[in-house]
Amino acid sequence: MATKPSNKGQSTATIGFEQQIWAAADILRGNMDAAEYKHVVLGLIFLKYISDKFDERYSELEADDDDVEAKDA
Repeated sequence: MATKPSNKGQSTATIGFEQQIWAAADILRGNMDAAEYKHVVLGLIFLKYISDKFDERYSELEADDDDVEAKDA
């Protein structure tokens, strides 16, 4: 049987604004049920992921020396 590793003597660092972020999320959520709110949050996480991947790929293409448009001219 696997045992859970002990974190004795270790502490997690707190950033300090977690409570403010949590309170803001509660205000934005309003009276919406948590089961419905998860769809909103998952959608935002997906959009952030896609945006990051797009920026990454765009940077790669900009850095690429093979300029296809310049060869066609």
